[in-house]
Amino acid sequence: MSDLGLFLLILVAVLSTAMSLWGLSRFRNYSSSPSSFESQQILLIKTCRLVFLCALSALVLLAYAFVSDNFALHYVSSHSNSALPVFYKVAAVWGGHEGSMLFWVMTLAGWSAVISYQRCYPQSYQFKMLILMNALVAMFAWFTLFTSNPFELNTVLPREGRDLNPMLQDVALIFHPPLLYLGYVGYSTVLAFALAALMEKEIPSQWVEWCQPWAMGAWLFLTLGIGLGSWWAYYELGWGGWWFWDPVENASLLPWLTGTALCHTLLANRYYGVLQRWCYVLALMTFSLSIIGTFIVRSGVLTSVHAFAVDPDKGIALLGILALVLLVGLGSFVLRLDEIRSAPLTHWWSAPFLMLIATGLLAIAAFTMGMGTFYPMLYTLFGFGSISVGAPYFNAMILPFVLLGMLALGAVPLVKHKNRRRIALGLALLSTLLGTTLYRLQVDNPVLWVQLFWILGCWVASTHLLCLLEKRTRAIPMVMAHLGLAFLAVGAAMNAEHSQEIAKKMAPGDILTFMQWQVTYQEMNWSIGPNYTLEKARFAWQKEGASSFIMEPERRHYPVRVMNMSEPALHGLWNGDLYVTLGSKFGEQSHSVKSYTLKSYAVKLQFKAYMGWIWLAALMFVLGSALALVNRWKERRVLGVESQRYTLA
Repeated sequence: MSDLGLFLLILVAVLSTAMSLWGLSRFRNYSSSPSSFESQQILLIKTCRLVFLCALSALVLLAYAFVSDNFALHYVSSHSNSALPVFYKVAAVWGGHEGSMLFWVMTLAGWSAVISYQRCYPQSYQFKMLILMNALVAMFAWFTLFTSNPFELNTVLPREGRDLNPMLQDVALIFHPPLLYLGYVGYSTVLAFALAALMEKEIPSQWVEWCQPWAMGAWLFLTLGIGLGSWWAYYELGWGGWWFWDPVENASLLPWLTGTALCHTLLANRYYGVLQRWCYVLALMTFSLSIIGTFIVRSGVLTSVHAFAVDPDKGIALLGILALVLLVGLGSFVLRLDEIRSAPLTHWWSAPFLMLIATGLLAIAAFTMGMGTFYPMLYTLFGFGSISVGAPYFNAMILPFVLLGMLALGAVPLVKHKNRRRIALGLALLSTLLGTTLYRLQVDNPVLWVQLFWILGCWVASTHLLCLLEKRTRAIPMVMAHLGLAFLAVGAAMNAEHSQEIAKKMAPGDILTFMQWQVTYQEMNWSIGPNYTLEKARFAWQKEGASSFIMEPERRHYPVRVMNMSEPALHGLWNGDLYVTLGSKFGEQSHSVKSYTLKSYAVKLQFKAYMGWIWLAALMFVLGSALALVNRWKERRVLGVESQRYTLA
């Protein structure tokens, strides 16, 4: 099986390389014979589908090796164990470096195959897109073969595997990396659209319209991946946080920010013919940032709980791929720069101008975040020593962009109103009154900047709900996404300032008061899982006028990896979550069950304010983008392939 998997991976690399070189040689003479070009197009399309089938089959064979405990493979023995539950074995396929790179190649080939099924683009344009996609598949396939071969055999056959990292033994891992990679790699299609347009004899004006749903689809997957990863870290790792400004977290957020800016510039160009140069630049930068994110995880140059910290030579190879992508992309853009024309911006209070503001804010925020993420690496690289950039920097630097962005967002629905100044003033006063009242009714110690977020959140909500009252149904996706940002901003602000926690040494029978709750540590129980042992504490929560409930956090021991993991217990309230974590055990462990039961633990009780709003925001982002894609699909069915320009509803 391993030989077949390796053969299929080699076949992917060879076929994609051959088609890339063959296609590049025909970029300029494809039209000499229409019948000949038709046969060439069919050959290319069938090869793209074959490459995808080979990559998918290789991934399936690797999954089978995990499920069947084939420890002859070094990758399987390093990330699995015979006692590991089956669904974790499947997740382990992409839980390590080598498997995740194979999944990257498969996803890239999959997007290429999806493009090959499209019939709405000119043949020469689709030909160039597929050649570019094959070139990307080839580069990453050879990278995987030479530096990250998942089918490498062990020199000595181990009797048992090392097990999957306990932090990764969670159902969310089955979905989080694939969704993230679908987003990362999905932006390769956007880059292919942009570069293929630049490589045409005459740049097609419709390329932005063709590209828009692909950019939105990639953004949808990336949003799902980031949201699921944040939720997983929150409930699984036991830290009680949902975002830590970790370098790898930032690496996923950077293409999300530029991808968001790209979606807005594509809309602006489609509806108003503006910002076309921004479309090219952002398409290139978003996929480049996706490669940079992969570089951070694979190279180990930055310290991160997510990083694999493997051979830095892999990072150098990825930087080589990145350099080639930037060279081709920027070179093509500069050569055709004079031919890329956009309509001028005529009025400061207009949808195009507000989209330009949004694009600028997102781009500057991404640059600022990138500087904070990479500055420690550059500081060390130039021999100045070591330095760390933490959450205070990112919170302080991102805050102004969020405030300005919300202010601009609230103005978007008002641009077409004749009485927009009067309506804006009225809604601004209403938002100030409503936001201040809602905030101060909930807290005894108000914070000015949090109150400002409540006011701006009400500002965004009031102006966008106006769209619904006016029955502008086509604006519903925009309303959902923008309201999602309002929920995220307010929820994050409340979570940062009004969360509470207490840590104390507790033994069975101890009682602690936390936020008017009486918390009783009742007992400790023990159990055995499929590949771990666990200690489960039982805490009873009681409060006058409220229903009592039980929370049972766990502390697990994984003997193969010799690791301890805390599994927190959560209980949702209307304004946040109660969160209990078991820490270290105090005292000497006794063989007597009775004395062992009475041992104390470090217990942390937390109240995480407004977490539900953060998850609701992610859901609204996803639903808004999904609805936008559905609307676009319906529009194409009604109007056909060649859609018309519309004014913003």
